[in-house]
Amino acid sequence: MRIAIIGGGIAGLAAAFELEKARAGGADLEYALFEARDRLGGSLASQIVDGAVLEFGPDSFLTEKPAAAELCRELGLGSELLPSNDAQRKTYIVVHNRLVSLPDGLMFLVPTKLVPTALSPLFSLSTKVRMGLELLHPPRRAGQGSNEDESVAALVERHYGAEAVDHLADPLLSGIYGGDASQLSARSVLPRLVEMESRYGSLTRGMLAAHRQMRARSPESTGPADRSRRDATQAPRALFTALRGGMQQLVDALSARLDAGSIHLSAPVTAIEKDPGGWRVDAGGFVRIYDALVVASPAWVAAALLNSVDSELGAELAAIPYSSSITVNLIYDEARLGPLPDGFGFLVPPSEGRSMLACTFVHRKFLGRTPPGKAVFRAFLGGMKNEALLGEPDSALIAIVRRELREILGDRIFGQAGEPDCTQVSRWPRAMAQYSVGHKRRMEHIAARVSTLPGLHLVGNAYDGIGIPDCIRLGRQAARSLALAAAGAEPELLRPV
Repeated sequence: MRIAIIGGGIAGLAAAFELEKARAGGADLEYALFEARDRLGGSLASQIVDGAVLEFGPDSFLTEKPAAAELCRELGLGSELLPSNDAQRKTYIVVHNRLVSLPDGLMFLVPTKLVPTALSPLFSLSTKVRMGLELLHPPRRAGQGSNEDESVAALVERHYGAEAVDHLADPLLSGIYGGDASQLSARSVLPRLVEMESRYGSLTRGMLAAHRQMRARSPESTGPADRSRRDATQAPRALFTALRGGMQQLVDALSARLDAGSIHLSAPVTAIEKDPGGWRVDAGGFVRIYDALVVASPAWVAAALLNSVDSELGAELAAIPYSSSITVNLIYDEARLGPLPDGFGFLVPPSEGRSMLACTFVHRKFLGRTPPGKAVFRAFLGGMKNEALLGEPDSALIAIVRRELREILGDRIFGQAGEPDCTQVSRWPRAMAQYSVGHKRRMEHIAARVSTLPGLHLVGNAYDGIGIPDCIRLGRQAARSLALAAAGAEPELLRPV
């Protein structure tokens, strides 16, 4: 079986790695990976500057999703896995140029401790009252839109009010998706909350019930002998996991495991045709027919390539919206800064009218990746509402970040900071898929069209999870399916998307 992989980001690399494993194990297959850029890894890229790790794209992955950590261990990077410094994890929301910490007991968007919420300056009195009364929220009955998708903003506002959207949903989702809570799908982005609403009515009651269930399954709920055995092997998991030397380590380790002759850089695929013998792939004049195709490019690229094969599929893929992002890294000597507030950094609601979406205090979030005496700030700009910033020169973006850091953190911290020791800017146009309202239905339509095109698999952040672990999971899953097909497995056992 001959397999083409289009796209050398983490999803495409994960697929290639799985196929290489199968080939080395004796499977009758060969693969070719085509990447338009001159490097592999997509948005995963990092550099070590004067001992400090600077991430150009994602800096870590969610620990609770195992696919990324499992792959790192398989590649021999287990000792390089670095948990986030959760002992100092604290996040602020910028409200009228003031840093206001998220109240204790807030589980993503759901307040579970009424006293800290009641005392928090993040919310007005009317919103606090509404949050308390939310405990009485009834389940949505059939006929009340319970089976229809809606935006995250609509879900949150119905339970907690418009201020909760402004001060919680918008900044949190903007920091994760670079998106707009009024456009993102509640069923795709917050499926657990949708399920809790249908079961409990109140999101707060639902989250408290889930928390009780987790505690019941925890080591503390078992006997002393069980606890001692588990305590020896288990520690509380950090929220995030990074690689000590940067996410580039994962890209490099994967690349080293692949057959060099199967990797084609600076080789954009310009056309795809369905041929009686398989799939005809044209990569800048290099034309070959493959038995199967793993499209690991952004959905809008996949749409352009597949439109001539299936116009309905192409239209569905083209309809998936994307946002752009910019990261700006600044390194300072800590001696020139005033004392920073505790925590990992801050989020900026769109209502503040700023260019920055968020800023991470990198030297706090992951210990050991920044030399002693240095501070690294990683700012995020762009998003759905600020695409125009992509056209600004690096100097202008750096100036914006420095000005807004000084305005938000104050002269006491940045008044004597002067020029940063090092700056680095990365642009990621149309890199982050947006799961808009109706996303699940669109995925069903896409899966139905793909099922009529034998050998085609779509992987990446546009379909079933935007994070690094999700992309790895989908890439490896597609490759395993193709390896099974090469070994004669029944086609109906293979997932089309």
